[in-house]
Amino acid sequence: MDFIIFLFTLLKVLLSTSVVGDPACRKTCGSLLVKYPFGTGCGCGSPRFYPYVTCNSDQLLLTTHTGSYPITSISYATSTVTITPPYMSTCNSMQQSPNLGLDWASPFQLGPSIIILLSCTPPTSSLIVKGSPVCDPSSSNLCASIYTCPSVVSLDLPLFPPTNSCCVYSPANFNAQGELDLRQLKCAGYTSIASLQDYPTDPSKWQYGVALKYTNGAFDDYYINNKCNTCEASGGVCGYAPRGNSFICACNGGFNSTTDCYNNQNQIIQDEDEYPGVIWSSTSLPTWNVWLGLLAALFLYLAT
Repeated sequence: MDFIIFLFTLLKVLLSTSVVGDPACRKTCGSLLVKYPFGTGCGCGSPRFYPYVTCNSDQLLLTTHTGSYPITSISYATSTVTITPPYMSTCNSMQQSPNLGLDWASPFQLGPSIIILLSCTPPTSSLIVKGSPVCDPSSSNLCASIYTCPSVVSLDLPLFPPTNSCCVYSPANFNAQGELDLRQLKCAGYTSIASLQDYPTDPSKWQYGVALKYTNGAFDDYYINNKCNTCEASGGVCGYAPRGNSFICACNGGFNSTTDCYNNQNQIIQDEDEYPGVIWSSTSLPTWNVWLGLLAALFLYLAT
């Protein structure tokens, strides 16, 4: 008898979790407003942006083949995000850095940042990629400014060193592997300036970060123009059904709608192809294999 009670109790719990709204689909991650095409987890936002962008412990992260990078700002108007790689140098803290890279399959590309390579093997005029110099001599004043920061000593450079080991990186994108390859360039570290903040000679007041542009693509443009704006206006979070990537509007109370949340009690999505008649949230998919296993165990017990 105890075994039967246990089975029915566990089955009830599993059934209840299949209709509860997924708390991972949120409108914010930390202090950042999260809107389509971004999402806070699987089934949230656009499938093109997952798993590149996720929310982990109230920190929105961009993950690529070279690491995970905190996203510090998003401009939906200009389709730009700014990341702050943890090993990137700033005026207050300079350090040796691993390569920075983007996945070519992702919807991101290098934006209008000013990247400065630090502590390179001089002369920087020898820094060449595919036969072309990569340093911009017209911006050497930025090297003179960043090298006034006392933290240059952390890169084994003396205070106020000559700027012949500093390079303002001029290519518009990364190499064929999608990386800023510091080892190939023979540089110890880098910094990236998202904005000079109207202080072109005061590196302590610059805004540091790597600006990235993102593209929605036809898939996202279609849903933004036709469904997502309506969903968000109704208080919902735009998302997708992981099995077919069809659009959903995740609403409060654990209901997913095909359009909006104004009448979410009557607009419940059902995965009719694989799970007929079962309501599910954006990431808490029904686990029929578990249920069937429990029922089979119950019948086997009754038969004996």
